[in-house]
Formats: sequence, structure tokens, C-alpha cells
Amino acid sequence: MFANRPRPTEADVLQALKGVQDPDLHRDLVDLGMIKDIRIHDRTISLTVNLTTPACPLKGKIEADVRNALTSRLGADFHYQIHMAAEVRGKGITEKGDIPGVKNVIAVGSGKGGVGKSTMAAAIAYGLHAHGATVGLMDADVYGPSIPHLVGAGGRPMARGDRIQPIERDGLRLMSMGFLLEPERAVVMRGPMLHGIVQQFLHQVDWGTLDYLVIDLPPGTGDVPLTLAQTLPLTGAVIVCTPQEVALLDATRALSMFRQLKVPILGMIENMSGFDVAAYLAEHGSPAARQLAASGRLFDDPADALVPIFGTGGARRTAERLGVPFLGEIPLNVSLRERGDQGRLASAFSPDSPSRAPLMAMVEALAAQISIQNLKARKMPKLEIIG
Repeated sequence: MFANRPRPTEADVLQALKGVQDPDLHRDLVDLGMIKDIRIHDRTISLTVNLTTPACPLKGKIEADVRNALTSRLGADFHYQIHMAAEVRGKGITEKGDIPGVKNVIAVGSGKGGVGKSTMAAAIAYGLHAHGATVGLMDADVYGPSIPHLVGAGGRPMARGDRIQPIERDGLRLMSMGFLLEPERAVVMRGPMLHGIVQQFLHQVDWGTLDYLVIDLPPGTGDVPLTLAQTLPLTGAVIVCTPQEVALLDATRALSMFRQLKVPILGMIENMSGFDVAAYLAEHGSPAARQLAASGRLFDDPADALVPIFGTGGARRTAERLGVPFLGEIPLNVSLRERGDQGRLASAFSPDSPSRAPLMAMVEALAAQISIQNLKARKMPKLEIIG
């Protein structure tokens, strides 16, 4: 029966995949140009699905949908080889102020200090890098540069020609005022000087080719966010807050600031959403407590393992009320704090880290929102009527 069946063509394969959508973008994979390298040989059909981000949270579902569509429309007689790849896309248009070679610029801000904004900015950078993306991390918190300490990076940036070379650590390209100051020296400067520093970090640093540049902003609604919004087109902003009401009030003001500056809101992160008792006992408890925690029998209900010191769910409710995406809850975890204090924040994504799962879920949700925003930002070509 198979011998009498005509071999499918590349057009047949594409037609079979019409209607298979990216679950986040809600667009057809074929229309989005994600189907690549179709090869047909005897009973084998191979192709590549080129996703818009390597951190796609629904990669498995997309692969299954593609395989099911091919099998149902071309038949089960073929062996289907589906390769999942990714090519990070930008907004698809060039605008004044863009950094050459940088596809996406993400600002991470907060309404107030002490909510773990810098830790989340570094975690976003490391999480995207863990998925295979090329990532830069710029510390724009000029008055309190903490990124060098969190990631364990030091040294002074060198110049090559008229370009500043970023410091590299654990696969990230880094720039911070902390690399230019003596330890414990205070930064004393007014708005115009801040503007100049930010401009230099953006446009005189040799960032190279980056899928994502993550920028850690100072807390509040001061000069630096304004400079960023006026200097270059941001892909979007992420707001970090804790669940308590006073933090949410300030976070709402930060979100309002970005909206006034016409910066898209990629989402909100709730940090310190509950103290992770099980993870603490597993790493710091007595031998008996560690054994009990490892057994999974410490709590009848897993939700009881999180003690809501600052409350819980506040950021989710605020995001829903304001109509912005909610990117996830990150528990208050001693291990994450220790790794940051020791300059080993990259290890928060190691397999043994209790913070890996919630951090990775947050990063994947953010990557999806970046792809959605870039699709919204694409402009249709102008049509000229000739006649």
C-alpha cells in the first residue's frame, strides 16, 4: 500500500502543519516561519521547529502537536524526525537608539529597595543563559551596585579602541559601576552624571551579539529609568515586589511610571512569597530533620511547607487587577540568599538547588512574554497602490 502512495512534497508537509499554533503566540507555526529544513527521504520526513526562544515553556507541547498533525494528515507510514531548535527574535524593526547586535533589552525595576530586585535580575540573566541564550547583564543601580557581588565577578573593564570590554563571568557579559569603584566607596553624583554613565554603559560597551540584555535598575522612579526610556526602545519592563501591601503600593507606582514612559510591561514577579521550611530543613536541619524532609513526609499538604512571612498572592492579585502578566512566585529560600552572598548565584540553577524550579518557571514565563511583545511590536510593510 505504501509503495503506491505518492511521496509527500515540502508543500504537503507545510500544508499538513497549517493550523498548528504556538500556544503562547496564538499564531500558526507555518505563518511565523518556524518550520525549517524539511527533508523527505524514503519513509523518513525530518524538519526543524525553530522556536522564538530557547526558554520556551511549552516546547514539549509544540513538538507533540507537530507530530500529531503530521501523523494524522500524512499518515503513520512515515518516520517523523522533529528537531526542536530556537532563534531568539527581536521586534523585527530598527529604531533610533537601538544597540547594534542586541535583540532584546529588559529592564528589571521595583518601587522600593529590599525586595530582591538585583537577585531577580541576575536570576533572569542566568536562567536565559541556562537555556542557551547569549545574555548580558547591566547593573544600572549606580548608587548601590550589587551585581558584581551576587555573581562573584571582579576586575576593571578594559578598553579596546573606543569600546569598553564587558567583564565575563559564568557565560554572562557584565557591566557595573561596581567594577569602576574602590570597595565601599560611595557614589555621589547628580542626574546629568547619571545620564552620562547610563549612556556609556549602553552605547560604549562592546556588548557584541546578544539575545537578551537584562538591566538592573535602581529602586524607585528616578532619573535612571527615565534616561533608559528616552535613550533606547526597551523590549519591556519587569516589576519585582514582595507580597506585603506596602511593597505592592510602591510596585504599582513603578508600573505606572513605565506605562507613562510607553514601556511595555512584561510582567510582575512576587519574590519572598513564603519561607520554604522544607528546603531549609533539607539543607540546614539536624540529620533526622534532613531525612524527614528528603522523604517528602514532612507535611501532609505541600502548601504547608511555605510560611507566608510577608503574605502571599499579593502580586498575582495586583497583576490581575492591573491587567499585566504574572510571572511567578519565588519562595524565600536560605539557599538562594547564601549563594548570592557567596557570589555563586549561577549555582541557583544547578540540579541540587531548591530554587531552580520556581526560578526556571519564572524565566520561561518571561521569555514567552518577550516573544509575545515582539510579535505585537512588528509593523506591517507599507502597501503602495500603483495605478
